[in-house]
Amino acid sequence: MTILIRPLRRSDETEWRRLWTGYLDFYETSVAEEVYRTTFARLNSASDGEFRGLIAEWDGKPVGLTHFLYHRHCWSVANVCYLQDLYADPDSRGKGVGRALIEAVHAQAKADDIHSVYWMTNRDNETARLLYDRLAKVTPFIKYVKAI
Repeated sequence: MTILIRPLRRSDETEWRRLWTGYLDFYETSVAEEVYRTTFARLNSASDGEFRGLIAEWDGKPVGLTHFLYHRHCWSVANVCYLQDLYADPDSRGKGVGRALIEAVHAQAKADDIHSVYWMTNRDNETARLLYDRLAKVTPFIKYVKAI
C-alpha cells in the first residue's frame, strides 16, 4: 500500500474536519465552528500569504493532514515555511504518514524557492519527536504567548 499526498480540496471538508478535530483533541483543545469554517475557506483560497493544506491518503482514505504557510523573515531575504499542523490518524501512525506529509511540504517549499521549513511540537510529544529528530534539527528556542 502506498501513501498519496495531495492538496486539500473543497470536497475534503468532512474528512478534513474529522482529521483536524483529531489533531485538536490530541492537544486537548477545541475551536468554535466559525474557526472551522474560516480555516477551511482560507486553506482553499489559493491566495498568497494564506495557509495551504495537504491530505495524506492510504488506499484512497484520508488518514492525515498538514497545514503550512510561507511568510517573510527578518533574518533572510527569502520567505520561510511554517508547518503549523501535522496529524495522522492513530491507526495509521508508524506507517510513514507523518514523514510523507513533512517531505511533501519540504518538496513544495523547495519547488517554490523557499529555503527553510520549521515547526513546533510539545516537548512531551515523544513519539513524534523520534521522527522529527531524524528529519530536522531541534532548536533551543522556547515559545511564549501573551493573550490580548
